[in-house]
Amino acid sequence: MIWYGLLVAAVAGERVAELVVARRNERWSAARGATVSGQGHYPAMVALHTGLLGGCLCEVWLADRPFLPALAWPMLALFAAAQALRWWCVSTLGPRWNTRVIVVPGLPLVMGGPYRWLRHPNYVAVVAEGVALPLIHTAWVTATLFTLLNAALLTVRIRCENRALAASTTPAAA
Repeated sequence: MIWYGLLVAAVAGERVAELVVARRNERWSAARGATVSGQGHYPAMVALHTGLLGGCLCEVWLADRPFLPALAWPMLALFAAAQALRWWCVSTLGPRWNTRVIVVPGLPLVMGGPYRWLRHPNYVAVVAEGVALPLIHTAWVTATLFTLLNAALLTVRIRCENRALAASTTPAAA
């Protein structure tokens, strides 16, 4: 359990690093006349992602979930792949990446990196992580609850992001 607690703490540290990057990118975007959308769903997103981390630890500890290597190792690999995809998205978007829906008017859609194949690859990473991180230590209730709540939240978030992008971007060059 200690190593799993350290893993979850490392993910929490990663989230703090993401917020630092997002804040810096928010200043960059604001200096270029950015618009912010979706403020209403943002607190729910923060609560859900915080709940994922807390749920992982609480369920494993309170429900005495076992470590099952046959499940844990594939889930750890999936989790690592999700992290790689997340940071590929962050590096591809550069200063345009954010945890909020912030769009600089007039910029073309990013069509490189993972965006070459997927419209919202960061959310693929979020979904994979929400399944994998809890299941590394058989926290199946947390994985299930996060997945269901995240599906509802992503429906709102992606709709909001698509509207904001459509209103503020120019067509990408062919």
